[in-house]
Amino acid sequence: MAFRSRRLEALLGGRVDQLTYEQVAALVDVEAAAEAEDLDYKRELTASDHKGKEELAKDVCSFANHIGGILVIGLAEARGVPSKIMDLDVDWDAWQRHLAQVIGSTTAPPVRYEAYPVRHPADPKRGFLILAVPRSPHGPHAVTLPPAKSSEKALRYPRRTGSRTDWLTETDVATAYHRRFTEAADRGQRLLDVEQEALAGPRASNMPHLLVAMTPEVPGDMPINRESYERHRRDLAQRLLFERVRIGSRRLIATAGEQTMTPQYCELHRDGSGAWISAIPVQTVTFDGGQFNYAAVNTVAGELPDMLEFLATHARDRAGVSGTMLIKAAVCEAPHRHPQGPPRPHLNPMLPFRIDQNDQWDRPSMSLGTQSCAYADAASVALVDDLADGGTELVQATALLADELVQAFGIPEAAFTRRTEAAPARQNTVN
Repeated sequence: MAFRSRRLEALLGGRVDQLTYEQVAALVDVEAAAEAEDLDYKRELTASDHKGKEELAKDVCSFANHIGGILVIGLAEARGVPSKIMDLDVDWDAWQRHLAQVIGSTTAPPVRYEAYPVRHPADPKRGFLILAVPRSPHGPHAVTLPPAKSSEKALRYPRRTGSRTDWLTETDVATAYHRRFTEAADRGQRLLDVEQEALAGPRASNMPHLLVAMTPEVPGDMPINRESYERHRRDLAQRLLFERVRIGSRRLIATAGEQTMTPQYCELHRDGSGAWISAIPVQTVTFDGGQFNYAAVNTVAGELPDMLEFLATHARDRAGVSGTMLIKAAVCEAPHRHPQGPPRPHLNPMLPFRIDQNDQWDRPSMSLGTQSCAYADAASVALVDDLADGGTELVQATALLADELVQAFGIPEAAFTRRTEAAPARQNTVN
């Protein structure tokens, strides 16, 4: 599976495995393309001597031990900014053998990487070499070569920190090993924990809510410090989804509309997990002699794709997650009716919750769904890239979850509308 990073793809102008020579060459003198925690440049790859092998091993280990990243070989840099094109020989067969031998023999456990030649259109034997290293679930990875300088630390576990590489301390290494084994525990339980913790966050309510939670099968690692917090806060503010972002225990907490009838509450965890709780706008209707909180199917299902895409983007782009995500969606007539929810609040009595299809004029149907429902949930598994890219696979995951949710109300399928364009996953999906 190709290494993916939305930040790098936006910077480079395309997927890492599909870059053209012109796209890479265009980085010269672009300050926004400066070296960062997920990006490094080398004018050449001298991995034939001891020092060169050690440098390559350090580079790939530092990415694997952090959030992943790419190494662009064939670009010189000045103060971290690409400054000059230094085309190298891209004899691909020779490079493949050389990289496999060097990285396989100088890193432990061996670092997984992807390598791509980017050929000059006028001289296909010359060009750039791209090394892409995803975040590894098998870390920490060590450089096994003895240090070139006797003064260097004996512990040989590098990790990317901003645009530089640091060496892990003994405490860092012990903590990383502990995380490797504890994070391999039941991810299903992790998903329940993420749900429960999120439900304890919003203010008390007796109104219906939609909750989406997800957790990666292979955990990521989003660093939280002053610089990263400010970057994430600005990013979330620019998306106009949330008004306030603060730091919680190993997570970011984003909120909006806290004093309104439709508040939003989101927790973005360091390991790439996330949960988003959205109050469902309802109207009170009288039917069969009783009163109900009523919402149209589109009001419920139409929120799902945006919530899924947002949480997946957090997992991939902030925590460096790759692979599959475990997903759970739930609808409840009030947060305390959720099995993981908080105690019942001392508020006015809540009404039963029902949903139904609207007619062609977006008016409630004459009859509601066949029954009210206090709590309904649905589960799915999807690739994080498929969800974050917002295409057909996102719509398919949404349709699967939405159908299961509305069936608890006696409705066989949910026709829903996305706010952004996406190909339909089934005939009854409206876009």
